[in-house]
This record gives sequence, structure tokens and C-alpha cells, in this order.
Amino acid sequence: MSTALAARTVEKETLSFEHVAMPQRRTGECLIRVDAVSLCGTDLHIFQDDYATDLPIVQGHEICGTVVDPDPDADLPAGTRVVVDPLTSCGACPACRTGHANVCPSLSVLGCYGDGGLTEFLSIPSPRLHRVPEGMTSDVAALAEPTSIAMEAVTRAEPRPGDVALVLGCGPIGLLASVALTDLGVTVVAADIDAARAASAQSFGADAAFAVGPRFPDAAQEQTLAELTCGAGPRIIIEATGAPASLQNAIRLIAPAGRIVQVGISSAQASITVKDLTDKEIELFGSRNSRGLIPDALALLGRHPQEAETLITHRFGIEELETAFRTMADRSVPTGKIVIRVSPEGGAAQ
Repeated sequence: MSTALAARTVEKETLSFEHVAMPQRRTGECLIRVDAVSLCGTDLHIFQDDYATDLPIVQGHEICGTVVDPDPDADLPAGTRVVVDPLTSCGACPACRTGHANVCPSLSVLGCYGDGGLTEFLSIPSPRLHRVPEGMTSDVAALAEPTSIAMEAVTRAEPRPGDVALVLGCGPIGLLASVALTDLGVTVVAADIDAARAASAQSFGADAAFAVGPRFPDAAQEQTLAELTCGAGPRIIIEATGAPASLQNAIRLIAPAGRIVQVGISSAQASITVKDLTDKEIELFGSRNSRGLIPDALALLGRHPQEAETLITHRFGIEELETAFRTMADRSVPTGKIVIRVSPEGGAAQ
């Protein structure tokens, strides 16, 4: 095979299916066949040309594939299914030197700032490939990258067994954070402005689910929080919406000396009072990407296969990519994670 199919976003909401030169494996890399790519909100923003990246680009950063031409110096023989860590960093700046390559000023992400996984083959440095556990489908394995982002936020919160956490936002990151928190013995309350999405959180380990209304929390929700926290409020809040009002709610509801982790992304401005932070000595953390957590994410997905499968609501072939994006954009369609089967064998477990 001398060429490979690639789906390229060439301008706003416009795809071009192209036959590109077959990538050649370089020293220290493995050539992989891309099996499955899951989509996230960033992918939709790129497709809509509403993201800080330049078009044209081959999208796709949540990637599972199969090694077809192995690196002789890596323990990843042909036929090994792998998840790609899409992040690259300079390795030399202060952030990288202190273990924070996830916020390197020279950060790049496959499919976001350079061509990514919506193509048949990729050549990837072997250290950025992580073996898929036996029995896990490629569709589920593709969720490892967003799971690692949720786990980064949870890690930033430093949870302890017995803590109570409030997760604001029941999209994929919020739901995956709920799974990660409950896996650590944390009691989780999840909330969303969409009542159906909020209710779904109980399938992901949440002990209680709140529909956010004009007055949040309402009297019944206040009572539930008070009972769970002995009136103190949650020690941890994961803010996974990016909405300024949600961050303001987090600051209002957090327990004294509690920790808020902002993982939801937005360019909107939030209005907070400095005294709000000092009176309760609130710890407010940002969270971006993850710091080498894809292996941990695969292990978490392996411990919670039912939740992982439940999160996937749609599957499309690569030739149906535009339909997949239209489905994501249609707010009337309940959508969790959408998986694109790039290879016909893409969803199989081995």
C-alpha cells in the first residue's frame, strides 16, 4: 500500500477525504494502523473553525491503533494494540523540568495543532504508545486520553477515601471524573443543568445527582449536601463546564480549606471576589491535559468496563465523519462519546 486515506478539515465545516503518502516508520517509532478515534468538544470546535488552530488539519487526538511495523528497540511487536499519547513538549522549559509537560509553552497535540489520527496509518514515537489491556475493545481504549484528562483533574484535587466531592457538569469529563473519584473511595454528588445528563451520573458512580435550576442548590439539594458533609460543604469540587456561573457556585459551596479544580474550558470571564477565596482559604487549581496518566486511565477503564461502554453513544465509520460532527452539534441528540471506526477491524477486542 503506497497511500493512506485521511480525513482533512480544510475549512469551516468542510472535510476532504484524501489519499496521502503512506507514512514511513522512523527510528524510535512504531508504524500503527489507526483503528478507532473518539471525538471530543475540541474536535467539534476545530471542525467549526472556532478554535486556536490553523486549517487545514487532520483531526483526531483520542487514538487507539495496532502496531504494523514495530520499533525493534521497543517491546511492542506487530499486532499489539496501543493507545497514543498525543501530547508533545519541549522537555527543556521550567514547566517540563518540573514535571508539568502538560502546560509546556511549546506544547503540541496531534489532531489539534498538527495532523492527527483521522487517517489510516501513523508513525509514533514508541514511548508515546501504551499497550491496551487484553479483552478491552479498541472503542473503549480510545477513551483513555479523555479519561486521563479527568484523572489529572482528580489528581489535582488530592482526594482521600471518605471525602465528599461535587462534580459540576455531567459531560464525558465530568462523568469520567466521577468514576475516578468513586474508584478512590470518594462520595460523589454530580450536577448538570440538563436533568437527564445529571441523572446519568448515577450510572457512573455518583451517590446523588442534582439538576441545576435557577436557584442552585434548592432546599432539597442543600439538605442532601448538608447530610453528606455534616453541614461543611464538599471538600472537593471538580468544575467541568467552563461556565463562569458554575465556578461562582463552586466558590460559594466549597468547604473551608476545600479544593476546587477547574477543568472545564472557556474564554469567558468569571467575576469573583478576592475575599471569597481568603475567608475559607480556598485552594483553586487549574487542570489541563494530563501528566503521563494514559496507563492509569487504561487501568481505570478496565476496572469499569460497563461505565466505559455506556459513555459511548454513537459509532460511525470514517466516511461518516461529517454526520458524526453534525450529531455532536445537534443539542437535541443525547450524546456521550462518539467513536470513529477508522479501520474495519477497529472496535474488536483481542
